[in-house]
Amino acid sequence: MTISRRSFLAATGAASVAAAGTGLLTACSGTAQSSTGADGAPGSLEVFSWWTAGGEKDALMSLVDDFHRSNPNISFVNRAVTGGAGDAAKKLLAQRLAAKNPPDTFQAQAGAMVGDYITAGQLEDLTFLYRQHGWDKSFNQQVLKLIQRDGKYYSVPVDIHHINVLWSNTPICRRLGISSAPKDIPEFLGNLHTVQKAGLIPLAVSRDPGQEWQVKHIMETVLVGTLKADGWAALWRGGGDWNSAAVTRALQYFHQVMAFAPGTGGAMSWDQVSAQVGTGKAAYQIMGDWTEASFTVTLGLQPHTEYDWAPTPGTQGVFLFASDCFTLPVGARDRDATIAWLTECGSQSGQDAFTTVKGAIPPRADVGADERTLFDPYLQWSLDEWKQNTVAGSLTHGVVASGAWNAAVDAAVTAYLGDSDVNRLQQGLVAAARQYAV
Repeated sequence: MTISRRSFLAATGAASVAAAGTGLLTACSGTAQSSTGADGAPGSLEVFSWWTAGGEKDALMSLVDDFHRSNPNISFVNRAVTGGAGDAAKKLLAQRLAAKNPPDTFQAQAGAMVGDYITAGQLEDLTFLYRQHGWDKSFNQQVLKLIQRDGKYYSVPVDIHHINVLWSNTPICRRLGISSAPKDIPEFLGNLHTVQKAGLIPLAVSRDPGQEWQVKHIMETVLVGTLKADGWAALWRGGGDWNSAAVTRALQYFHQVMAFAPGTGGAMSWDQVSAQVGTGKAAYQIMGDWTEASFTVTLGLQPHTEYDWAPTPGTQGVFLFASDCFTLPVGARDRDATIAWLTECGSQSGQDAFTTVKGAIPPRADVGADERTLFDPYLQWSLDEWKQNTVAGSLTHGVVASGAWNAAVDAAVTAYLGDSDVNRLQQGLVAAARQYAV
């Protein structure tokens, strides 16, 4: 039996999780010991994230394993907080930052989310690392624009995630004669109706208010599919018209799609929802490409045979993206250990160890032919899409809107989950833009 690079790295990551026990990883190695601090004392690194599910956790541990090859004497303290899209983690992090008790480093999302921390004066300038390692030239320039302020860099991206992805159960689609890649919303609605008549879940999602981000994720992909990249980008600039007929039409489409999303199972995490597709209970899921790691690593499914992917309907030619990154908070207890971690996150070996397991692609401008072979068929498709498509930033995953604006959108989506009033939803989005657009 053969084992893919992803499965191998995930397995080694799982071994690290087992070794970690209570969440503390200390490396043992016969290689020369690196050190932190001028006195050569061992360091301890507290890393704050929301990577706790399946392939996410395995990817983090794969990155930690690669980190320990160069830094075997730095103890890794995993402070991951459960919760999709990081809602719970962000709240706890805000409390720690307000109390002047930051972790050594924390996961953030490139764009407006990082901007909130920069504005609050909570991050150190990392421009020295970019100059030292040449990242200002080797990283994708569109991503770099999202993590700087006044020409200074404040975080290190470790991945690029593809947000507008429609995942499908291949056997269901073939049996029912429906496409795994519907070209537009009307075709997609017809497919969902066919699945519903067959007695299966058409679109898997949790409608629980505590999981409103899953629904917001669907909403933004429908908006992009209807408004296209330019129309979507215009909404986030000052004067963006959330009350336009085009937005109304997009939200009506969203409302029609959600009629086929029963949300059975209560407060299901995104990976539990993915499992409904992977096990044949549901036909489709709209979710980012961390789902692919859940299918391949957690469920052991085969691409194109047991699951498939495509751009969400109407978004062909657009790559809706988010980028996870790590920071150096002001007041970090072990600054040297954090700098070692950030150096790892910016390295090719670290990014490859992480992205090939997580279901993401590296944030560097170019991926060579040899490096490309490390990535599975889905990720090679995503690499091509990133290179040739129009890039647009995600709402749900921190790129285009501040934390306060996102929270206002969350409130509007949560209200919609309670009353299914799409007109009220639009007015909530209008009010949020009026208050927070800059």
